[in-house]
Amino acid sequence: MALIEVRIPDLGSFKDVAVIELLVRPGDRVEIDAPLATLETEKATMDVPSSAAGVVETLAIAKGATVNTGDLVAMLQVDAGAALPSTTPAAAPPAPVTAASAPAATSAEASLPSSATGDRVTPPSARGIVPPGIPGGRGDLAPIDEAGFSRAHAGPSVRRLARELGVDLGRVSGSGLKGRITHDDVKSWVKRALGAGGGATPGTALPKVPVVDFGAFGPVELRPLSRVQRISGPRLHASWVNLPHVTQFDESDITDLEAVRTELRQRAVEKGIKLTPLAFVIRACTLALAEFPLFNSSLDERGENLVIKKYCHIGFAADTPHGLLVPVIRDADRMDVYELARSLGELSEKARTGKLSGAEMQGGTFTVSSLGGIGGTAFTPVINAPEVAILGVSRAALRPVWNDGVFVPRLVLPLSLSYDHRVIDGAAGARFTTWLGKLLSEPRRLLEAVP
Repeated sequence: MALIEVRIPDLGSFKDVAVIELLVRPGDRVEIDAPLATLETEKATMDVPSSAAGVVETLAIAKGATVNTGDLVAMLQVDAGAALPSTTPAAAPPAPVTAASAPAATSAEASLPSSATGDRVTPPSARGIVPPGIPGGRGDLAPIDEAGFSRAHAGPSVRRLARELGVDLGRVSGSGLKGRITHDDVKSWVKRALGAGGGATPGTALPKVPVVDFGAFGPVELRPLSRVQRISGPRLHASWVNLPHVTQFDESDITDLEAVRTELRQRAVEKGIKLTPLAFVIRACTLALAEFPLFNSSLDERGENLVIKKYCHIGFAADTPHGLLVPVIRDADRMDVYELARSLGELSEKARTGKLSGAEMQGGTFTVSSLGGIGGTAFTPVINAPEVAILGVSRAALRPVWNDGVFVPRLVLPLSLSYDHRVIDGAAGARFTTWLGKLLSEPRRLLEAVP
Protein backbone atom coordinates (compact mmCIF):
# COMPACT_ATOMS: atom_id res chain seq x y z
CA MET A 1 0.00 0.00 0.00
CA ALA A 2 1.14 3.55 -0.69
CA LEU A 3 -0.09 6.98 0.34
CA ILE A 4 -0.64 9.69 -2.26
CA GLU A 5 -1.77 13.27 -1.98
CA VAL A 6 -4.84 14.73 -3.67
CA ARG A 7 -4.63 18.50 -4.07
CA ILE A 8 -6.84 21.32 -5.29
CA PRO A 9 -6.57 21.62 -9.08
CA ASP A 10 -5.78 24.86 -10.88
CA LEU A 11 -8.46 27.41 -9.96
CA GLY A 12 -7.24 30.05 -12.35
CA SER A 13 -7.57 33.53 -10.89
CA PHE A 14 -9.90 32.50 -8.05
CA LYS A 15 -8.55 32.83 -4.53
CA ASP A 16 -9.88 31.64 -1.16
CA VAL A 17 -12.59 29.47 -2.69
CA ALA A 18 -15.20 28.16 -0.23
CA VAL A 19 -15.59 24.44 0.49
CA ILE A 20 -19.36 24.01 0.59
CA GLU A 21 -19.66 20.22 0.79
CA LEU A 22 -17.53 17.20 1.64
CA LEU A 23 -18.61 14.16 -0.37
CA VAL A 24 -16.47 11.48 1.33
CA ARG A 25 -15.28 10.50 4.78
CA PRO A 26 -12.13 8.74 6.01
CA GLY A 27 -12.43 5.03 5.24
CA ASP A 28 -14.50 5.53 2.08
CA ARG A 29 -13.26 3.85 -1.07
CA VAL A 30 -13.21 6.08 -4.15
CA GLU A 31 -12.54 5.53 -7.81
CA ILE A 32 -10.47 7.73 -10.06
CA ASP A 33 -12.25 11.02 -10.88
CA ALA A 34 -14.82 10.43 -8.13
CA PRO A 35 -15.79 13.78 -6.49
CA LEU A 36 -14.27 14.34 -3.04
CA ALA A 37 -15.56 17.83 -2.27
CA THR A 38 -17.51 20.67 -3.86
CA LEU A 39 -16.16 24.20 -4.14
CA GLU A 40 -18.04 27.40 -4.87
CA THR A 41 -16.83 30.73 -6.17
CA GLU A 42 -19.03 33.77 -6.66
CA LYS A 43 -19.63 32.65 -10.25
CA ALA A 44 -19.50 28.87 -10.38
CA THR A 45 -19.34 25.57 -8.54
CA MET A 46 -17.08 22.60 -9.17
CA ASP A 47 -16.22 19.20 -7.74
CA VAL A 48 -12.69 18.24 -6.74
CA PRO A 49 -11.99 14.85 -8.39
CA SER A 50 -9.85 12.08 -6.99
CA SER A 51 -6.64 11.65 -8.96
CA ALA A 52 -6.46 7.92 -8.15
CA ALA A 53 -8.51 4.96 -6.94
CA GLY A 54 -8.09 4.02 -3.29
CA VAL A 55 -9.26 4.44 0.29
CA VAL A 56 -9.48 7.86 1.95
CA GLU A 57 -6.91 7.90 4.76
CA THR A 58 -7.42 11.49 5.97
CA LEU A 59 -9.19 14.66 4.89
CA ALA A 60 -7.21 17.89 5.08
CA ILE A 61 -10.10 20.29 4.41
CA ALA A 62 -13.35 21.01 6.24
CA LYS A 63 -16.78 22.23 5.19
CA GLY A 64 -16.86 26.02 5.38
CA ALA A 65 -13.09 26.42 4.97
CA THR A 66 -11.43 28.22 2.06
CA VAL A 67 -8.81 26.74 -0.29
CA ASN A 68 -6.51 27.78 -3.11
CA THR A 69 -4.78 26.03 -5.99
CA GLY A 70 -2.46 23.26 -4.78
CA ASP A 71 -3.86 22.97 -1.24
CA LEU A 72 -3.98 19.44 0.17
CA VAL A 73 -7.42 17.84 0.00
CA ALA A 74 -6.91 14.25 1.17
CA MET A 75 -4.44 11.40 1.58
CA LEU A 76 -5.36 8.20 -0.28
CA GLN A 77 -4.16 4.65 0.33
CA VAL A 78 -3.54 2.98 -3.02
CA ASP A 79 -2.14 -0.40 -4.01
CA ALA A 80 1.63 -0.37 -4.34
CA GLY A 81 1.43 -1.51 -7.96
CA ALA A 82 -1.14 1.06 -8.95
CA ALA A 83 -0.13 3.76 -11.39
CA LEU A 84 0.44 7.06 -9.63
CA PRO A 85 -0.51 10.43 -11.09
CA SER A 86 2.35 12.12 -12.88
CA THR A 87 1.74 15.49 -11.23
CA THR A 88 0.37 16.35 -7.86
CA PRO A 89 -2.22 18.97 -8.83
CA ALA A 90 -4.72 17.94 -11.47
CA ALA A 91 -3.93 19.49 -14.81
CA ALA A 92 -7.24 21.36 -15.10
CA PRO A 93 -10.43 21.62 -13.11
CA PRO A 94 -13.67 20.24 -14.42
CA ALA A 95 -15.74 22.73 -16.36
CA PRO A 96 -17.41 25.07 -13.84
CA VAL A 97 -21.17 24.81 -13.53
CA THR A 98 -23.05 28.07 -13.64
CA ALA A 99 -26.47 28.71 -12.21
CA ALA A 100 -27.81 29.36 -15.70
CA SER A 101 -26.72 26.07 -17.17
CA ALA A 102 -27.96 22.53 -16.61
CA PRO A 103 -25.09 20.84 -14.73
CA ALA A 104 -24.33 17.18 -14.37
CA ALA A 105 -21.21 15.10 -13.92
CA THR A 106 -20.50 14.35 -17.56
CA SER A 107 -18.98 16.42 -20.30
CA ALA A 108 -22.22 16.19 -22.24
CA GLU A 109 -23.91 18.15 -19.47
CA ALA A 110 -21.20 20.77 -19.00
CA SER A 111 -21.77 24.35 -20.10
CA LEU A 112 -19.58 24.76 -23.17
CA PRO A 113 -18.18 28.05 -24.54
CA SER A 114 -19.35 28.82 -28.06
CA SER A 115 -16.96 31.66 -28.79
CA ALA A 116 -14.16 33.69 -27.34
CA THR A 117 -16.68 36.17 -26.03
CA GLY A 118 -17.74 33.71 -23.34
CA ASP A 119 -21.22 33.01 -24.74
CA ARG A 120 -22.47 29.58 -23.68
CA VAL A 121 -24.23 26.88 -25.58
CA THR A 122 -27.43 25.64 -23.98
CA PRO A 123 -26.69 22.10 -22.73
CA PRO A 124 -28.83 19.22 -23.98
CA SER A 125 -30.67 18.82 -20.65
CA ALA A 126 -31.89 22.43 -20.73
CA ARG A 127 -33.47 21.68 -24.10
CA GLY A 128 -35.30 18.68 -22.64
CA ILE A 129 -32.81 16.18 -24.17
CA VAL A 130 -31.16 13.77 -21.76
CA PRO A 131 -27.73 12.65 -23.01
CA PRO A 132 -26.91 8.94 -23.21
CA GLY A 133 -25.87 7.47 -19.90
CA ILE A 134 -27.79 9.97 -17.75
CA PRO A 135 -30.28 8.01 -15.65
CA GLY A 136 -32.79 10.88 -15.87
CA GLY A 137 -33.74 9.40 -19.22
CA ARG A 138 -35.67 6.59 -17.56
CA GLY A 139 -39.28 6.69 -18.65
CA ASP A 140 -40.64 5.34 -15.34
CA LEU A 141 -39.59 8.41 -13.36
CA ALA A 142 -41.53 11.65 -12.94
CA PRO A 143 -40.64 14.29 -15.56
CA ILE A 144 -38.07 16.86 -14.46
CA ASP A 145 -38.55 20.56 -15.05
CA GLU A 146 -35.18 21.23 -16.67
CA ALA A 147 -35.38 24.99 -16.20
CA GLY A 148 -35.97 24.63 -12.45
CA PHE A 149 -33.41 21.82 -12.23
CA SER A 150 -30.71 23.98 -13.83
CA ARG A 151 -31.35 26.90 -11.46
CA ALA A 152 -31.13 24.74 -8.33
CA HIS A 153 -28.20 25.50 -6.01
CA ALA A 154 -26.37 22.16 -6.18
CA GLY A 155 -23.11 20.65 -7.34
CA PRO A 156 -22.58 18.21 -10.23
CA SER A 157 -22.47 15.09 -8.06
CA VAL A 158 -25.73 16.07 -6.33
CA ARG A 159 -27.33 16.71 -9.71
CA ARG A 160 -26.26 13.29 -10.97
CA LEU A 161 -27.73 11.62 -7.86
CA ALA A 162 -30.95 13.56 -8.36
CA ARG A 163 -31.23 12.34 -11.95
CA GLU A 164 -30.58 8.75 -10.88
CA LEU A 165 -33.45 8.99 -8.38
CA GLY A 166 -35.74 11.02 -10.66
CA VAL A 167 -35.81 14.00 -8.28
CA ASP A 168 -36.59 17.48 -9.58
CA LEU A 169 -34.05 19.66 -7.72
CA GLY A 170 -36.31 22.65 -8.19
CA ARG A 171 -38.58 21.12 -5.52
CA VAL A 172 -35.82 20.37 -2.97
CA SER A 173 -34.80 22.73 -0.15
CA GLY A 174 -31.09 22.91 0.58
CA SER A 175 -29.63 22.62 4.07
CA GLY A 176 -26.03 23.27 3.06
CA LEU A 177 -23.98 26.44 3.08
CA LYS A 178 -25.95 29.34 1.55
CA GLY A 179 -28.93 27.03 1.04
CA ARG A 180 -27.02 24.60 -1.13
CA ILE A 181 -28.66 21.23 -1.84
CA THR A 182 -26.64 18.29 -0.50
CA HIS A 183 -26.75 14.54 -1.11
CA ASP A 184 -28.60 14.10 2.19
CA ASP A 185 -31.21 16.68 1.13
CA VAL A 186 -31.96 14.67 -2.02
CA LYS A 187 -32.22 11.40 -0.10
CA SER A 188 -34.43 12.97 2.59
CA TRP A 189 -36.72 14.42 -0.08
CA VAL A 190 -37.14 10.99 -1.65
CA LYS A 191 -38.02 9.46 1.73
CA ARG A 192 -40.61 12.17 2.42
CA ALA A 193 -42.09 11.83 -1.07
CA LEU A 194 -42.46 8.08 -0.71
CA GLY A 195 -44.03 8.49 2.73
CA ALA A 196 -46.45 11.22 1.63
CA GLY A 197 -47.43 9.55 -1.60
CA GLY A 198 -47.76 5.99 -0.33
CA GLY A 199 -45.06 4.82 -2.72
CA ALA A 200 -45.66 7.46 -5.38
CA THR A 201 -42.90 8.35 -7.80
CA PRO A 202 -40.65 11.10 -6.40
CA GLY A 203 -41.72 14.43 -7.84
CA THR A 204 -45.45 13.84 -7.36
CA ALA A 205 -45.80 14.78 -3.68
CA LEU A 206 -47.63 18.01 -2.87
CA PRO A 207 -45.49 20.99 -1.89
CA LYS A 208 -45.62 21.99 1.76
CA VAL A 209 -47.15 25.22 3.01
CA PRO A 210 -44.35 27.39 4.45
CA VAL A 211 -44.05 27.48 8.24
CA VAL A 212 -44.61 30.99 9.60
CA ASP A 213 -43.90 32.36 13.09
CA PHE A 214 -47.17 34.29 13.49
CA GLY A 215 -46.11 35.50 16.94
CA ALA A 216 -43.42 37.62 15.30
CA PHE A 217 -46.11 39.96 13.94
CA GLY A 218 -48.34 40.35 16.99
CA PRO A 219 -50.17 38.58 19.83
CA VAL A 220 -51.60 35.14 19.06
CA GLU A 221 -53.63 32.48 20.85
CA LEU A 222 -53.09 28.75 20.33
CA ARG A 223 -56.40 26.88 20.23
CA PRO A 224 -56.44 23.13 19.49
CA LEU A 225 -58.73 21.76 16.80
CA SER A 226 -61.86 20.00 17.96
CA ARG A 227 -62.08 16.23 17.69
CA VAL A 228 -64.51 16.56 14.76
CA GLN A 229 -62.14 18.91 12.93
CA ARG A 230 -59.19 16.57 13.46
CA ILE A 231 -61.17 13.68 12.00
CA SER A 232 -62.97 15.47 9.16
CA GLY A 233 -60.04 17.64 8.06
CA PRO A 234 -57.91 14.87 6.50
CA ARG A 235 -60.98 13.36 4.82
CA LEU A 236 -61.98 16.68 3.26
CA HIS A 237 -58.39 17.25 2.17
CA ALA A 238 -58.21 13.79 0.60
CA SER A 239 -61.47 14.41 -1.27
CA TRP A 240 -60.34 17.78 -2.59
CA VAL A 241 -56.94 16.46 -3.71
CA ASN A 242 -58.08 13.17 -5.25
CA LEU A 243 -61.42 14.11 -6.82
CA PRO A 244 -61.57 16.59 -9.72
CA HIS A 245 -64.31 18.86 -8.41
CA VAL A 246 -66.63 20.81 -10.71
CA THR A 247 -69.43 22.99 -9.31
CA GLN A 248 -72.60 23.70 -11.27
CA PHE A 249 -74.59 26.75 -10.11
CA ASP A 250 -78.31 27.05 -10.73
CA GLU A 251 -81.48 28.58 -9.30
CA SER A 252 -85.00 27.39 -8.59
CA ASP A 253 -88.20 29.37 -8.19
CA ILE A 254 -89.62 28.08 -4.90
CA THR A 255 -92.38 30.65 -4.49
CA ASP A 256 -95.10 28.00 -4.75
CA LEU A 257 -93.13 25.56 -2.59
CA GLU A 258 -92.91 28.09 0.23
CA ALA A 259 -96.64 28.76 -0.04
CA VAL A 260 -97.39 25.03 0.26
CA ARG A 261 -94.97 24.64 3.16
CA THR A 262 -96.63 27.53 5.02
CA GLU A 263 -100.02 25.92 4.40
CA LEU A 264 -98.87 22.55 5.80
CA ARG A 265 -96.68 23.82 8.62
CA GLN A 266 -99.42 23.98 11.26
CA ARG A 267 -100.57 20.46 10.46
CA ALA A 268 -96.98 19.25 10.84
CA VAL A 269 -96.61 21.00 14.21
CA GLU A 270 -99.67 19.14 15.48
CA LYS A 271 -97.79 15.92 14.68
CA GLY A 272 -94.67 17.14 16.47
CA ILE A 273 -92.81 17.78 13.20
CA LYS A 274 -90.91 20.90 12.12
CA LEU A 275 -91.53 21.12 8.38
CA THR A 276 -88.45 22.90 7.00
CA PRO A 277 -87.58 23.70 3.36
CA LEU A 278 -84.74 21.13 3.63
CA ALA A 279 -87.29 18.30 3.85
CA PHE A 280 -88.69 19.32 0.46
CA VAL A 281 -85.18 19.64 -1.00
CA ILE A 282 -84.23 16.15 0.15
CA ARG A 283 -87.49 14.73 -1.18
CA ALA A 284 -86.73 16.36 -4.55
CA CYS A 285 -83.17 14.92 -4.45
CA THR A 286 -84.44 11.37 -3.97
CA LEU A 287 -86.63 11.74 -7.07
CA ALA A 288 -83.75 13.31 -9.03
CA LEU A 289 -81.40 10.46 -8.04
CA ALA A 290 -83.93 7.93 -9.31
CA GLU A 291 -84.02 9.83 -12.61
CA PHE A 292 -80.20 10.20 -12.76
CA PRO A 293 -78.72 7.10 -11.06
CA LEU A 294 -75.17 8.16 -12.01
CA PHE A 295 -75.30 10.67 -9.14
CA ASN A 296 -76.09 7.82 -6.74
CA SER A 297 -72.96 5.85 -7.60
CA SER A 298 -69.30 5.53 -6.57
CA LEU A 299 -66.08 4.53 -8.32
CA ASP A 300 -64.55 1.25 -7.20
CA GLU A 301 -61.13 1.27 -5.52
CA ARG A 302 -59.30 0.76 -8.83
CA GLY A 303 -61.22 3.53 -10.55
CA GLU A 304 -62.24 1.18 -13.36
CA ASN A 305 -65.91 0.47 -12.55
CA LEU A 306 -68.95 2.33 -11.30
CA VAL A 307 -70.86 0.97 -8.32
CA ILE A 308 -74.50 1.86 -8.98
CA LYS A 309 -76.37 1.73 -5.67
CA LYS A 310 -79.92 0.41 -5.59
CA TYR A 311 -80.58 2.18 -2.29
CA CYS A 312 -80.82 5.89 -1.48
CA HIS A 313 -79.31 7.09 1.81
CA ILE A 314 -79.13 10.90 1.99
CA GLY A 315 -76.61 12.63 4.22
CA PHE A 316 -77.12 16.21 5.38
CA ALA A 317 -74.65 18.62 6.92
CA ALA A 318 -75.56 19.47 10.53
CA ASP A 319 -74.00 22.50 12.24
CA THR A 320 -73.27 21.55 15.86
CA PRO A 321 -71.25 23.01 18.77
CA HIS A 322 -68.73 20.23 18.13
CA GLY A 323 -68.29 21.04 14.43
CA LEU A 324 -69.84 19.89 11.17
CA LEU A 325 -71.41 16.42 11.27
CA VAL A 326 -73.18 14.51 8.48
CA PRO A 327 -76.02 12.27 9.72
CA VAL A 328 -77.51 9.92 7.11
CA ILE A 329 -81.23 9.36 6.48
CA ARG A 330 -81.45 5.74 5.41
CA ASP A 331 -83.86 4.76 2.62
CA ALA A 332 -84.85 8.40 2.14
CA ASP A 333 -86.53 7.52 -1.16
CA ARG A 334 -89.15 5.53 0.78
CA MET A 335 -90.18 8.49 2.95
CA ASP A 336 -92.66 11.29 2.29
CA VAL A 337 -91.97 14.92 3.21
CA TYR A 338 -93.34 14.50 6.75
CA GLU A 339 -91.22 11.42 7.46
CA LEU A 340 -88.13 13.17 6.08
CA ALA A 341 -88.82 16.21 8.27
CA ARG A 342 -89.17 13.97 11.34
CA SER A 343 -85.87 12.19 10.58
CA LEU A 344 -84.15 15.53 10.01
CA GLY A 345 -85.29 16.77 13.40
CA GLU A 346 -84.34 13.61 15.30
CA LEU A 347 -80.90 13.21 13.71
CA SER A 348 -80.12 16.94 14.06
CA GLU A 349 -80.91 16.78 17.78
CA LYS A 350 -78.68 13.73 18.21
CA ALA A 351 -75.89 15.55 16.36
CA ARG A 352 -76.16 18.62 18.60
CA THR A 353 -76.12 16.57 21.79
CA GLY A 354 -73.31 14.27 20.68
CA LYS A 355 -75.48 11.15 20.62
CA LEU A 356 -75.09 10.15 16.98
CA SER A 357 -73.87 6.58 16.54
CA GLY A 358 -71.27 5.63 13.95
CA ALA A 359 -73.88 3.75 11.95
CA GLU A 360 -75.97 6.92 11.68
CA MET A 361 -73.14 8.67 9.86
CA GLN A 362 -72.26 5.88 7.40
CA GLY A 363 -73.55 4.57 4.10
CA GLY A 364 -74.57 7.85 2.49
CA THR A 365 -75.00 7.90 -1.29
CA PHE A 366 -75.57 11.65 -1.76
CA THR A 367 -75.21 14.65 0.56
CA VAL A 368 -77.08 17.94 0.93
CA SER A 369 -75.39 20.89 2.63
CA SER A 370 -77.85 23.68 3.42
CA LEU A 371 -76.69 27.12 4.57
CA GLY A 372 -80.11 28.66 3.99
CA GLY A 373 -80.65 29.43 7.65
CA ILE A 374 -77.36 31.34 7.84
CA GLY A 375 -77.03 33.15 4.50
CA GLY A 376 -74.94 33.31 1.39
CA THR A 377 -75.71 33.32 -2.31
CA ALA A 378 -73.56 30.39 -3.52
CA PHE A 379 -70.62 28.21 -2.45
CA THR A 380 -68.59 25.22 -3.62
CA PRO A 381 -69.26 22.25 -1.29
CA VAL A 382 -66.58 19.54 -1.02
CA ILE A 383 -67.73 16.10 -2.14
CA ASN A 384 -68.21 13.63 0.71
CA ALA A 385 -66.08 10.87 -0.84
CA PRO A 386 -66.62 8.12 -1.88
CA GLU A 387 -69.85 9.74 -3.04
CA VAL A 388 -69.63 11.48 -6.41
CA ALA A 389 -71.82 14.53 -5.82
CA ILE A 390 -73.04 16.95 -3.16
CA LEU A 391 -75.75 19.63 -3.34
CA GLY A 392 -75.22 23.01 -1.69
CA VAL A 393 -78.29 25.10 -0.83
CA SER A 394 -77.99 28.80 0.01
CA ARG A 395 -80.53 31.31 1.33
CA ALA A 396 -83.59 31.96 -0.84
CA ALA A 397 -84.23 35.61 -1.74
CA LEU A 398 -87.02 37.59 -3.38
CA ARG A 399 -86.08 38.61 -6.91
CA PRO A 400 -87.90 40.54 -9.63
CA VAL A 401 -88.62 38.03 -12.39
CA TRP A 402 -89.86 39.06 -15.83
CA ASN A 403 -93.18 37.30 -16.55
CA ASP A 404 -95.72 38.10 -19.27
CA GLY A 405 -94.42 41.61 -19.81
CA VAL A 406 -94.07 42.62 -16.18
CA PHE A 407 -91.69 42.05 -13.28
CA VAL A 408 -93.14 39.99 -10.46
CA PRO A 409 -91.57 39.14 -7.08
CA ARG A 410 -90.48 35.49 -6.88
CA LEU A 411 -88.64 33.56 -4.18
CA VAL A 412 -85.46 32.17 -5.77
CA LEU A 413 -83.32 29.43 -4.21
CA PRO A 414 -79.60 29.22 -5.20
CA LEU A 415 -78.27 25.69 -5.82
CA SER A 416 -74.58 24.63 -5.97
CA LEU A 417 -73.91 21.10 -7.20
CA SER A 418 -70.33 19.81 -6.88
CA TYR A 419 -69.54 16.56 -8.67
CA ASP A 420 -66.65 14.23 -9.48
CA HIS A 421 -65.73 15.04 -13.06
CA ARG A 422 -64.32 11.53 -13.60
CA VAL A 423 -67.87 10.20 -13.31
CA ILE A 424 -70.13 13.13 -14.21
CA ASP A 425 -69.59 15.55 -17.09
CA GLY A 426 -70.86 19.10 -17.35
CA ALA A 427 -73.88 18.20 -19.48
CA ALA A 428 -75.06 15.63 -16.92
CA GLY A 429 -74.52 18.13 -14.10
CA ALA A 430 -76.59 20.79 -15.87
CA ARG A 431 -79.39 18.32 -16.62
CA PHE A 432 -79.49 17.28 -12.95
CA THR A 433 -79.79 20.82 -11.55
CA THR A 434 -82.29 21.82 -14.25
CA TRP A 435 -84.49 18.82 -13.48
CA LEU A 436 -84.14 19.38 -9.73
CA GLY A 437 -84.95 23.08 -10.01
CA LYS A 438 -88.08 22.37 -12.03
CA LEU A 439 -89.18 19.77 -9.49
CA LEU A 440 -88.79 22.23 -6.61
CA SER A 441 -90.95 24.72 -8.48
CA GLU A 442 -93.77 22.14 -8.60
CA PRO A 443 -94.27 21.26 -4.90
CA ARG A 444 -97.41 19.19 -5.41
CA ARG A 445 -95.27 16.54 -7.10
CA LEU A 446 -93.22 16.34 -3.91
CA LEU A 447 -96.34 15.61 -1.90
CA GLU A 448 -97.39 12.64 -3.97
CA ALA A 449 -97.54 9.33 -2.12
CA VAL A 450 -94.35 7.29 -2.06
CA PRO A 451 -94.77 4.17 -4.26
